[in-house]
Amino acid sequence: MARLLDGRAVAKEVHREVQQGVETFREAVGRAPGLRVVLVGDDPASRIYVRKKRELAARLGMDSEVLTFPADTPESLLLETLDRLNEAREVDGILVQLPLPDHLSTQKVIQRIVPEKDVDGFHPLNLGRLFSGLPAFAPCTPLGILRMFRHYAIPLEGKRVVVMGRSLIVGRPMGVMLLHEHATVTWVHSRTQNALEITRDADVLVVAVGKREMVDGSWVKEGAVVVDVGIHRTEEGRLTGDVLRSSVEEKASWLTPVPGGVGPMTVAMLMWNTLAAARFREGLSDRMGSYPLV
Repeated sequence: MARLLDGRAVAKEVHREVQQGVETFREAVGRAPGLRVVLVGDDPASRIYVRKKRELAARLGMDSEVLTFPADTPESLLLETLDRLNEAREVDGILVQLPLPDHLSTQKVIQRIVPEKDVDGFHPLNLGRLFSGLPAFAPCTPLGILRMFRHYAIPLEGKRVVVMGRSLIVGRPMGVMLLHEHATVTWVHSRTQNALEITRDADVLVVAVGKREMVDGSWVKEGAVVVDVGIHRTEEGRLTGDVLRSSVEEKASWLTPVPGGVGPMTVAMLMWNTLAAARFREGLSDRMGSYPLV
């Protein structure tokens, strides 16, 4: 039976570190790190995520504010708002909650945020620095997964790692970060042939496909470490992931639960990134970014 990679427990450890860092920052600078979250539209899931981010930031002592806009907000107004936040001294981190309404260009919006305030880690400059092995603000979900691996001393060097999914939010940056950890990385995606043969050879399997309970035990090597990035709600209201836990936990050595695995780590690392951004902007750190983890 698989042991659980407890994201809630590791997230609490990150919270303590961030809270201590916020107190030190406040003593040095005379203000708290500032995070601004921009929410466009009334998507229920987005509202829940934004509320959790705001509440956690406040609990850790940060200056947190949510800027909400109706779904039909013109792109020009949203870009003007980002320009204002870019210029604001008290704002250290800017996050635009995705997905955006269809009439808004996600890439144009992301690129409008200055890289040093891009605490989501989606700006092309941060992604380019990440891929090059330079200090960068890394996307929060893969950063959180890496932190979990370190916490539980999961060996990565020389291991065969398969990442299922190739999004810029999780799959691609996750694979690159694991490559920097000296793993041998393969991506599997919707066009991959013989995907089962590839995943069955993985010592570590990261599943970020966005399909409910797609991966069962037949995809998994005996003793593999399995990370489930997905989250879905069943017709009965139960939360589940991209992995069929009842099947996979019989074969895996470690497995992230859903809920309580990757999700708490994503929000925790957003706070980590925001503190790192504040420290860099105020000259308390000479490193623009939160990755590599030290």
